[in-house]
Parts: sequence; C-alpha cells; structure tokens
Amino acid sequence: MLKSDLLLSSPQPAACCDPGMQLLLPSGQGDPVACCAPLSQGVLSAEQAEQVAPLLKALADPVRLRLMSLVASHPGGEACVCDLADAFDLSQPTISHHLKVLHESGLLDREKRGVWVYYRARAQPLASLGALIGYPAASSA
Repeated sequence: MLKSDLLLSSPQPAACCDPGMQLLLPSGQGDPVACCAPLSQGVLSAEQAEQVAPLLKALADPVRLRLMSLVASHPGGEACVCDLADAFDLSQPTISHHLKVLHESGLLDREKRGVWVYYRARAQPLASLGALIGYPAASSA
C-alpha cells in the first residue's frame, strides 16, 4: 500500500472546496482531516501541516522536481529509469533513489516491466497540492 493511499476529506467541506479536489496525503497519520481549502482561504492545523510537509519535502529537491517534470511531461505520461538517467549528471542508483522518494511520498506510481521500472505521475496528489497552494489572482483595485 502506498503512503498516499489515505484520502483525506472533510466532514464539512469549505464552500470553496471542489469535492473532487481532496488531498491525498501519507497514510498512518490518524483520523482523516479536512485539507482542501487553499492556503489563502483557511489556516492549516498543525496535523494537516505535518501531513502535507512530506509531499512538499519530496518536491523540494531540485533533482526530484526535475524528475517529476520529466515523468509528467514524457510522451505517454510515463517514463522508464533508462529514459531519465541521461538528463542528469548522476549515477543510475542516485536517480533511482530520488524516484523511490517520489514514489514513497505518493507522487509517482511505478510498474516493473522486465528489468526496467516505469514511473507515472499521480495526477490527484499533484492537483491537490496545486489547489492547496493556489492563490487567488490579484484583483485590480
């Protein structure tokens, strides 16, 4: 089971929340908590912040951020480790370690095919993070 298999939902979602935009966060964190309102529309509880932080931490490394971009934008929506290693001046085991961190955080799915592992970006956690971080456009006053 992936760490992000816990779907967090609110018993009373905020009016601004799209019910389909619930945040997938690492499991094992206790009871589900509400976490769909953008940061600009509500204050995160300490528990919510603890649950969101691992996803943000996984993306906070420049190599992992580039790997997410490469996988998400790769033709067909998935990429093999063999397709990703050439984009970096790093060893294949180092690339695999970074991909493992992204997978364990719930941002990537992986599938082994023969000797190769293929990765696919998980759309829901990325969309949920985007909605969480989203900030309303500046209004012209």
